[in-house]
Amino acid sequence: MPILHLRPIDLDRDLGELAALFTLVQDDPTTEAELRDDYETHKERIFCLNAAEDERGELLGFNWANRDRDQADKAHFYILVKPQRRNQGAGRLLYANAERAARAAGIRRIEMNVRDTDPPSRAFAERRGFSERTHSIAMQMDLDAFDDQPYNALISHLQDEGFEFTSMETLGNDEESQRRLFRLNDTAAAETIGADGSHPWSDFEDFEHRVCEAAWYIPAGQMVVIDTNNGEWAAMSAITRFAGRDYAYNLFTGVDKRYRGRKLGQAVKVLALRYARDVLGAHVVRTHHNTQNKPILAIDNKFGYTLLPGDYVMVKELL
Repeated sequence: MPILHLRPIDLDRDLGELAALFTLVQDDPTTEAELRDDYETHKERIFCLNAAEDERGELLGFNWANRDRDQADKAHFYILVKPQRRNQGAGRLLYANAERAARAAGIRRIEMNVRDTDPPSRAFAERRGFSERTHSIAMQMDLDAFDDQPYNALISHLQDEGFEFTSMETLGNDEESQRRLFRLNDTAAAETIGADGSHPWSDFEDFEHRVCEAAWYIPAGQMVVIDTNNGEWAAMSAITRFAGRDYAYNLFTGVDKRYRGRKLGQAVKVLALRYARDVLGAHVVRTHHNTQNKPILAIDNKFGYTLLPGDYVMVKELL
């Protein structure tokens, strides 16, 4: 076994290697610039960020632990080790270091994401007392092969019933519209089948900063459905194309529970997919879903999505 030691991350020296390791393990490109931006965003909540090296100074892996934005006693861990250097003690060393730091910081609940194609990493987490909380699956569809024409009749039928299909851009993307979008998005997300009832944002200001002011936020790609009979916002589907990605990403499709069962989710998602294909110029769209959310999985299977590797969210309570 190699002789290993830990050292604090040197941002200028290490971020390139860290980005490459994120890319390798997560099957999605992560640039050094993106990782630096992520660090700057979360640095006030990061309480553990170390590299594991061998006696020759080779970086074998790293840990990254940050406190939850809304729950002070909750944290998220990343423990990443180069695949060719696994089973040499680096993961054990990095995890033990992060857990000690969490306990010292008053953390009582920790979470880690583990790829569902990586049984050894899941076993690593389970040996340390983690259990599965949720399973998020990734899905992908060929937009060029998507036949959206059969849904024109559905959209027309819903319009005849008084539903207006529009976008944040058409609505002006003003503060009042953003507040309405926040209420719909936040409530629908919390009430999604398989969700734990927690809200993605602490308040409108949090939503405004993290969504409406984000570089990826495209008002024209934020599709909404309004019930013109009473002015209620009934459904939405948000889509974007992240910088440097060759695919579009469907961030969220949600329906107010009062309007579920009327195929509004299908209809508004079709409009989001058309926007991705016809305006964003994407040929592929991706998304993620909780495996318990059967209705949205049925929609995407009907549309022709196929499975990609996903993640288990593993949870441990620190006693």
